[in-house]
Parts: sequence; C-alpha cells; structure tokens
Amino acid sequence: MGSRILVKLIHRFVESMTMQKFRRYVPIFDWGRTYNRSAFTNDLVAAVIVTIMLIPQSLAYALLAGLPPEAGIYASIAPIVLYAVFGTSRALAVGPVAVVSLLTASAIGQVAEQGTAGYAVAALTLAFLSGGFLVLLGVLRLGFLANFLSHPVIAGFITASGILIATSQIKHILGVSAHGHTLPQMLKSLFAHLGDTNWITFVIGISAAGFLFWVRGNLKPLLKRLGTGPVLTDFLAKGGPVVAVVATTVAVWGFGFAEHGVKIVGDVPQSLPPLTMPGLSSDLVGALLVPAILISIIGFVESVSVAQTLAAKKRQRIDPDQELIGLGAANLGAALSGGFPVTGGFSRSVVNYDAGAETPAAGIFTAIGLAVAAVALTPLVFFLPNATLAATIIVAVLSLVDFSILQKTWDYSRADFIAVVTTILLTLGLGVEVGVAAGVAISVLLHLYKTSRPHVAEVGLVPGTQHFRNIFRHDVVTLPSLLTLRVDESLYFVNARFLEDLIQARVTEGSTVQNVILMFSAVNEVDYSALESLEAINARLKDMGVGLHLSEVKGPVMDRLKRSHLIHDLNGKVFLSQYDAWEQFSNFYDARIANCVKLVDWQ
Repeated sequence: MGSRILVKLIHRFVESMTMQKFRRYVPIFDWGRTYNRSAFTNDLVAAVIVTIMLIPQSLAYALLAGLPPEAGIYASIAPIVLYAVFGTSRALAVGPVAVVSLLTASAIGQVAEQGTAGYAVAALTLAFLSGGFLVLLGVLRLGFLANFLSHPVIAGFITASGILIATSQIKHILGVSAHGHTLPQMLKSLFAHLGDTNWITFVIGISAAGFLFWVRGNLKPLLKRLGTGPVLTDFLAKGGPVVAVVATTVAVWGFGFAEHGVKIVGDVPQSLPPLTMPGLSSDLVGALLVPAILISIIGFVESVSVAQTLAAKKRQRIDPDQELIGLGAANLGAALSGGFPVTGGFSRSVVNYDAGAETPAAGIFTAIGLAVAAVALTPLVFFLPNATLAATIIVAVLSLVDFSILQKTWDYSRADFIAVVTTILLTLGLGVEVGVAAGVAISVLLHLYKTSRPHVAEVGLVPGTQHFRNIFRHDVVTLPSLLTLRVDESLYFVNARFLEDLIQARVTEGSTVQNVILMFSAVNEVDYSALESLEAINARLKDMGVGLHLSEVKGPVMDRLKRSHLIHDLNGKVFLSQYDAWEQFSNFYDARIANCVKLVDWQ
C-alpha cells in the first residue's frame, strides 16, 4: 500500500511539470513520467545493496582524502539526490571515488594542514569550484573537451593512481605515521618509520585485506556451488566489506586494542549533512582553481565512460553535456553539505546496475539509506580500526591497476606506449596533479604529432572498377603523366607544409608528371594555413607547367574554398569524382599516344 501511494505521488508531481524544457534540463521529469511499481521495487532492492556497500566505502574514501569519516557519508547523500534530478544515466551511482579522493588530498594538502578547520573548508571550496566548472561546461555544451584525454593516457594515469593510493594506505596497515604525495616520498617515509610498526594493527589490516581479496575472488563461485540464489549471492558478495568492518570493530572493542595503540575512527557525529559554505577568498580560490579543473576533467571522463557502458547494455543513451550539469550539481551539493569532490564510481555503478536499478530513483533511495545510517548507525563505528578502512581501499583500487595496457600499446602503437609510460612515471614520480596535466599535454601532443605527417597515398585505378587504391598495396593502373594523391587527413597548420614538401619532391625528381590531382575524399577541414599552402602549391606547379586539380571535395570544404582565391586561380579543374578525372586524362593520354604512333608511321 505504501509503495503504491509513493508511486502515485511521484506521478502527480511529475505530471505537473511536463514542459519540454524542464524534461530536457531536468531529466527526472522525463523518466519520472513512466515510473511504476515494478521500477520502484527494483530500485529499492538495488538501493539496499548499494547502501550496504557504500557505508564502509564512504568512510574509507574520507580517510583517503584526509577528512573526518562523516565527510564520506555526507558526500554520498546530497550529491546522489542532485544527480538523480539532473543526470541522464539510469545506473550511474555518484559519490566519493578513489582517484578523486586522492586528487583531493593532494590538492588541499598544499594549502592547509590535515585535521584543521582550514583543511575541511578547502575541501568544500574544491568541490564548489569543481561543480561550478562542470556546470559551466555543461551550459556551454563543451563536453567534447574531455576528449583531449586519450584512453591510453587515462589508463596510465589510473594505473599509477591505483599504485599511489594503495601505497598511501600502507601506513594505516602498519599503524605508523608517514607522509608524501609521490611514490618515492611515500616509500622513503614508510621505510623510515618501519620500526614503529604496531603489530596488532598490522595483523588486523592484513587479515581484513586477505579476507576482502578472498571475498572478491572466491566467495561468489563458492556460493553458486552451494546452490545459493543469484540475488542472495550478489548480496552476500557485495557485503564482504561490511563483514570485515563488523568483525574488526567487535575485535577492537572486545579485546581493548585501542588501548594498545590501534588507531580507530572514534566519534562520528549523529546528524544529517550540515549546511556548509565554501571559502571563497581570492588566495584559496587561486590555489585550488587548477586542481579543481583537473579533478573535474578526470571525474567527468571516468563517469561518462561508465555511464555510456551501462547505458549501452540496455540500449539507452546519455547526454554528455547534461551529464556535466548533473555532476556539477552533485559537486555543488557536496560543497554545501559538508562533503568533498565526487563523481560517478565504477564499482558502485556496476553494483547498482547488477542489483537491478532501473532509474535514478535508486540513487535517491540510497541517499535515504545513508541518511538513516548517518543518524542511527554512526556510534557503531566508534571502534572501527583505520586499518580495516585502509584494507578496503587497497582491495578496491588494486583492481584499477592494469599493467597489460603497456603490452597492448607496445604491440599496437609505440607512440601510445610512450604516452602511457610517461604518464605512469610522471604520476608516480611527481604527483597526481603533474600526472594529469602531463596526460592532457601528451594527448594533445600525440594528436599533433600523428596529424603532422598525414598519410598521403599515391593511388591508381583498380582494373574493371571505378575505385582507386594505394599503388603499393594493390595492382592498379596508373598514367605516367598523372599523379593522384589521396590525402587521408584534414589539412591545418601542423601538416600543411608536409603536403607542400611531398608534392615538390614528387614532381621535381625527373618525373614526367604533367598533372597532379589531390583527392580530398578524406579531408574534412582546410584551415587558412593549409589554404595558403595550397595556393603556394598551385603557383609553384603553374610555373612548372603542371596542372593542379582537386577531386571529391566535400561540400563544407568546397564552400570555404569558394570564398578564397584558390578556386578562381586554380591551374586545373575541380572534379566531382576521381573517376571523372581519370577518364578525362586517360582519354587525353590515349589520344596523344595515338598521334605519336601516326607520326612515326608517316615518317
């Protein structure tokens, strides 16, 4: 009865706001119109499973970010609700994630000392700036900017970040004080404090990590062999961290390990997320602006890739620009409710999807569950050891480490391999911010390098067809007096001179070429620098008595060329197709050969 009433209330609310623009910018008014009891049931079940997983995970990622444990819970309530309202993915689960938490700790650790009020304010400010930047990109429909990060670079960065995160948590496993933002710094600090290891903490941390690794790899197959149902199997498998939390908490409480130096979570406020305000001083904003942009880009790329993957499985679609607004709203919500930067998490999103979530309402129900936990369950984690949270983080992030990308890129593209290796080494050696910045720079430089030397194929006619292919790959017919070059790249300032030099070398090497045809079937853009190069090529060939022709020029490219002097001054023609050009010049060539034969016969 209660579920039926709730569904009716949702319907009535949505039906009152069905204007098209609201459905476009506030997607809840789109999917909410068809919300039914079946979806409600599935979303509720998924929310219960995700909530159980998120409680220890949220505490752990707050620890990773250097913030009080309650900040992780707060960052998982308001952001989830706001994303459900403004986001377009029906399975994406928003909240703290490992890489963003690491970036947060790295960024705010440079402007405030951990454990101070300034540190918490800096986290709020970072979330606010990140949210504002994402919303701005979404409003301006600039989601394409995320494409400047190539997949190899992202894979390299995530692998290096996973190593850094796992290494940063070893201090909690050992129960020692260590610091550092780079791998050398962390390792040096760990070795310096190795003699201070708390062995009780070490046993707790290693036991928890071992148990979680076993749960991740072996529990589900074991339960299937025992005949457990699929829903219960998934529930128990995802509840592994909760078991570790309960067991170690009871052990610390029962044996009084806290009195022997085992660090615990301690007091966690029993309250809903408070209303907070970020610090907006010019110095703080200036110090955190660049890290906020980097966090936004990384978070958006990770979130969109997960959302698109899950959406494709159900033949749904997401709007990347609206995703920017949804993630931006989530981060603004985190800034105003005591949290820190958030994004769509891979593990929780997959769990949410596998648990049967049908709509973003599952996120809203998850937020309600976390709110109940924040009010009622926080006293139960007083004796929770930090080592258990560290073990949870280590097990989660090591799944992100993928060294196979090195072999894959080495086999496929040495340039991409260099990009991956460089990103990994810079991230490990100089820190995550330098790694992200270097990744963006490397991605752009790789594109410029690859397009600076475009593939230009000399083509000939495939016998019996109207198709033209590379003379070095196919048996084709060519004419000695005709040079046809197929340009397989858009022409712009980076590669314009390359085409100039190529034609110059090809025509002047004692060749008998009388006509040059540039086949533009793959050219989507000709910028002004390339236009000037084409004009220079035309003038040079004209002086040499060689014609310059164009074929298969795309409409938008032709429209722009017509606005220049090139077409008017062209020392040749523009052909609709390459075959039209071939027919004209082959007939001319045949006629010239015939005239030469007649002359020889007469003599």
